[in-house]
Amino acid sequence: MADESKCPHLAGLEEAEREAREKGLKPADDQRKTLVLTGASRGIGHATVKRFASAGWRVLTCSRHPFPEDCPWEMGEEDHIQVDLADPQDTERAIAVMKERLKAQGGRLNALVNNAAISPKLPGGKRMDSIHTPVEDWMTVFQVNFFAPIMLARGLLDELRKARGSVVNVTSIAGSRVHPFAGSAYATSKAALAALTREMAHDFGPHGIRVNAISPGEIETSILSPGTEKIVENIPLRRLGQPEEVAKAIYFLCTDASSYVTGSELHINGGQHV
Repeated sequence: MADESKCPHLAGLEEAEREAREKGLKPADDQRKTLVLTGASRGIGHATVKRFASAGWRVLTCSRHPFPEDCPWEMGEEDHIQVDLADPQDTERAIAVMKERLKAQGGRLNALVNNAAISPKLPGGKRMDSIHTPVEDWMTVFQVNFFAPIMLARGLLDELRKARGSVVNVTSIAGSRVHPFAGSAYATSKAALAALTREMAHDFGPHGIRVNAISPGEIETSILSPGTEKIVENIPLRRLGQPEEVAKAIYFLCTDASSYVTGSELHINGGQHV
């Protein structure tokens, strides 16, 4: 099993790969289902990689960070793409790399999960409001959180069409209400991504591609802001969500279990929005 301290975004994959082999879930490469996942380095992305890998999927991970040389996952480096989604040109370069690597699966992509996002904070983790957020930060946040997802989906349209694949956009509870920690740029980018999901479902549907979103609430990851425990007091389930619970929902939306679901936004927040 990978050392999580050395290989955080792929920890557990060696074990997941072994489990898949034992269950007979790893078909030949040209028949293997494929996932492209952005924001794979921690939290929800990390849990999602493990969930799909344990089911025998090939996972192409994307993050700003290079693949750790000391990570023991056999296919980790080959299936990792370093990309700066804040840079449109680098995003286009990464799409070309993805298309090339997907040739091993006959140019088919079964699922694209747009999980990467940024949420800049003021010192002390304080939120950046609509009055004081610099325009440059608005532009960067929207490039990563909103424009990169549609760039990836459009760039990989042929591969998704061949597999009659699924796109899952990760939005946020902050996209539908003012959040005490999430800044204005982050919140509005996620609201825009929710609207984009509906538009994509309409436009990609005739190509046999389903497009949905998941909207997480307070999930227990390393990037939680100080004071989150006060929010938990008002969540009906009285606890934080776990990354694995979000990963299960993503997996559902990428498989035949949700074959007639498109244009939906699934709220994963313990009832926080009621």
